[in-house]
Amino acid sequence: MAHEKEIHASDWTDQDLLTKDEAGERLDDEIESTRARLNELEVQDVAGTDVAASLALVRRRLTAMESLRGTL
Repeated sequence: MAHEKEIHASDWTDQDLLTKDEAGERLDDEIESTRARLNELEVQDVAGTDVAASLALVRRRLTAMESLRGTL
């Protein structure tokens, strides 16, 4: 049975930072996509299509993601 090498705490910290960076990048992509979706819905709303519920959900989602992004 092979013995696993112990990782020092500083190595775990570096690994966590990379994970947070990747999560931040993915969140940025999702925020951009959600903003585009919100713009589409706002255009539909102006055109008279009833999208109020969808607008509210997408706005809440965008607000939550932007708030989370500030913590990364």
